[in-house]
Amino acid sequence: MITENVSLKDYNTFGIDVKARWLSSFDSQDALPEMLEARPGPLLILGGGSNIILTRDFDGLVLRNGIKGIGVVREDAQYVYVRVGAGENWHGFVQYALQRGWAGVENLSLIPGNVGAAPMQNIGAYGVELKEVFYELSAYHLEEKKVYTFSLNDCEFGYRESVFKRRYKGQFVILDVTFRLYKVPRLHTEYGAIREELEKMGVGELTIQAVAEAVVRIRRSKLPDPAEIGNAGSFFKNPTVTALKFEELRGAFPNIVGYPGPSGVKLAAGWLIEQCGWKGYRKGDAGCHDRQALVLVNYGHAGGREIYDLSEEILQSVKVKFGVELEREVNIIP
Repeated sequence: MITENVSLKDYNTFGIDVKARWLSSFDSQDALPEMLEARPGPLLILGGGSNIILTRDFDGLVLRNGIKGIGVVREDAQYVYVRVGAGENWHGFVQYALQRGWAGVENLSLIPGNVGAAPMQNIGAYGVELKEVFYELSAYHLEEKKVYTFSLNDCEFGYRESVFKRRYKGQFVILDVTFRLYKVPRLHTEYGAIREELEKMGVGELTIQAVAEAVVRIRRSKLPDPAEIGNAGSFFKNPTVTALKFEELRGAFPNIVGYPGPSGVKLAAGWLIEQCGWKGYRKGDAGCHDRQALVLVNYGHAGGREIYDLSEEILQSVKVKFGVELEREVNIIP
C-alpha cells in the first residue's frame, strides 16, 4: 500500500519532521517493480534511517526496506556463512550471532540502523570494520530491473566508503548481505576503551559476549540514545593527514590526537571539533552533544537545514584553526 503526504519523523533517527509525497515499504524483491512503475520520479530507499539527514520535504516515493530473514547458507571448519535480509535490525543480527557463538561482529554491537545500510558505508567501531566479515551481497538494479551479486572486491570498501556511496549511488537496492563469521573467535580488544571497560567489568574469561557487553557499555556512556535525543551517531569522519602535516600540527598543538596508519595519520575529529569550542554548543534545537563533539543532535524541533548549517560552521572552523578538512559521514538528502 502506498500512502500520501506522510511525515518521516518516525523513520529517521534525527527525528526530522519532513513529509514524503508517497511512502510505502517492500518485503521482497518481487514487490519492487510494480511499486517503482506506480510512482515514477524521485526515489529514496530507507532502512533504519540512522545515517541520513533530511533537509526538506521529499517530493517523490520513499520506500522502506523491510526484507527480513537470517539463515545459514553453508559452513566449513572455520566459518559459518550467514545470509541476512537488508531490513533486519543490525544490532538484532549481532545479538543473533552472539547467541549462537558466531564471532566477528561483537565489536560492532549497538550500531543503529539496518543490515542493508551496513555495507553502504562499511560500518566500523572499536578496531573492526564490516569488510572483515563481509562475504557478498545481492542488490537490485533500479533501471535494469535485475539482481547483481557483489563480492568483497566489487564493493571497494574504504573508510566509511563503498561503491554504493559514490559510483553506484542511487542505482541499487541492497536485498541481503552474506557474512562470513568465525566459529573460533579472533577477539579484538586492542582498543584502549575496550580493555578498560573489560577490567571494570571484572571479566575473567574473555568471550565474544564479554567484548560485546563492553562495547555496549562504552557506546551508551558516550553516545546519546536516538530515542531520547535525535541524532545519527558520528556526524563526521576522522580525517587522515600526512605524517609531515601531523608533525606540523603537533608542533602547534602538542596534545593533538592521532593514530598512524598505512595511508597517513588519522586524526580524532571529535578532538578537533572540541578544540574549536563546539562541544555542548546549542542554537535553538540544533546542537553539538555535550559528551561527544562528533555527534550533532536535534533537541526537539530542529529542521534538517539547521543541523546541516551547523555542520557547515563546524567544518569551516576546523579548517581555519587546523588547516584540516572534515568530511560528513552522514548522508545529506537535499
